Amino acid sequence: MTQGAGRPFSSDAPAKLNLYLHVTARRADGYHELDSLIAFAAPFDHVSAAPADELSLLVCGPFAPELNAAGGKNLVETAARRLAELARIEPAARITLDKRLPVAAGIGGGSSDAAAALRALISLWRLTPDPQALQALALSLGADVPMCLHGRTCFAGGIGEALDPAPALPDCALLLVNPGLALATPDVFAARKGAFSAPARFAEAPADCAALAEILAARRNDLEAPALALAPVIGDVLEALRGLPGCRLARMSGSGATCFALFDGAAEADEAGQILRPRQRDWWIAPSRLVHTKKR
Repeated sequence: MTQGAGRPFSSDAPAKLNLYLHVTARRADGYHELDSLIAFAAPFDHVSAAPADELSLLVCGPFAPELNAAGGKNLVETAARRLAELARIEPAARITLDKRLPVAAGIGGGSSDAAAALRALISLWRLTPDPQALQALALSLGADVPMCLHGRTCFAGGIGEALDPAPALPDCALLLVNPGLALATPDVFAARKGAFSAPARFAEAPADCAALAEILAARRNDLEAPALALAPVIGDVLEALRGLPGCRLARMSGSGATCFALFDGAAEADEAGQILRPRQRDWWIAPSRLVHTKKR
């Protein structure tokens, strides 16, 4: 019997940004503990799930070839199978992943895709999973999946699974840039050297983009230095972003190689993209905006 009520369900999978990222400790099991301000931004991947007699996954979109070339089982399919196992049903759905975010780029694309798949399939299969069980399932898929399933601005602690509310952020515009480079997160953590950082959470809600940039400037991304050692082109991206008119702050996100720049408004971010694009035709350059609520 075909699962579902007949109509497809879909969910956007936004880019995940670490506005700052401090590595605070290393656990006995080898995982690192973090303190990070997580935000979500356009553009999006898109996951849809339709009724079917068996489970299938179609990957399309601009970055489908890179994802397929990476090999291994797609996290979307793994999420579907584990959700069906939790619900004690047969995994049956026709899933489509429209891949528009770069792969292994430090913006949580695979984790956000898995979270979007969970949201779409919960609706398709008419499930009401226990919140704690769903959280555990998300964490089993990867440290970033719980925050992507949460889908709202938050502080992340632990290995990324301990989520706490963060102050409201202003409606900043952004420019996202990736130099066409995939970086493996374990390699970046392995290259990290030196002391650990203290947590740096804040309680005040920044009034505007300038205030947010000032707060972030007092913090950093502790993975930026090791990522630069592995991929010096990240330094070229940051230098290019910082030289654009209107840039309030430029920083690498996550384990790289995607970097972001903050701007006061969409017009400034669009203009910056138009300036940069002819200079760096091989880079992925995307004007962006913060997304303050999770997308269905």
